[in-house]
Amino acid sequence: MKENKVGTYSFVAEPFHVDFTGRLFMGVLGNHLLNCAGFHATERGFGMAELNESNYTWVLSRLAIELEDMPAQYEEFSVDTWVENVYRLFTDRNFAIYGKDGKVYGYARSVWAMINMDTRKPADLLSLHGGDIVDYIETEKACPIEKPGRIKVSSCMPVRSMDVYYSDIDINGHVNSIKYIEHVLDLFSKDWYAGHVIRRFEMAYVAESYSGDTLSFFREENEDGTYDIEVRKNVGGENPEGEVVCRSKLKFDNK
Repeated sequence: MKENKVGTYSFVAEPFHVDFTGRLFMGVLGNHLLNCAGFHATERGFGMAELNESNYTWVLSRLAIELEDMPAQYEEFSVDTWVENVYRLFTDRNFAIYGKDGKVYGYARSVWAMINMDTRKPADLLSLHGGDIVDYIETEKACPIEKPGRIKVSSCMPVRSMDVYYSDIDINGHVNSIKYIEHVLDLFSKDWYAGHVIRRFEMAYVAESYSGDTLSFFREENEDGTYDIEVRKNVGGENPEGEVVCRSKLKFDNK
């Protein structure tokens, strides 16, 4: 595995994974990317199951996806993933999405941290397994998209609020990172998606939210046509502004 640093995983765009346009849901693609990260890490001794035995787990910190197209219903496609950098508290992981004929659908960049499941504090990646994780860094494969940028939202009026329920919660006991993506995308109407496609989608995860929390969504349109979104939990009461749990940036093109 140290010689084979890039993992490749195959998928099919199943009918229940596509939207009304017949293209793969962004949330489903995001889930595939996260699964590929898990497969790749597990094959190299850094998977969730092994980490959980030592009371550690991976958490996603940043994600940026940039697309030229999206797989259509029944289409076969594959995802390459590899580790670009490893720092003491974070690691950069990249992805490339291909059609079966070699067509490039797009690329993605992500940033991950490993945390202690009790303290929720980051672990030192360079001390795990004697620092073996650096042996899997791939420096030759390109990911030609920008890294996640800064997202700032000044709006104080939420466009939507919703409670966190059972189906939002994952094995780590908090709202699943893909659920935030789905909730953010739902801020735009079906009619909007009938006339627009997502070209770039970013998520920055700031804090955790749990069952019983209430999420409020704040949205701003920028001069360049992109949208910045901030999600806060439990706005009002003793904490009028709430606590930021994640931020997102979306860039659309007309169809």
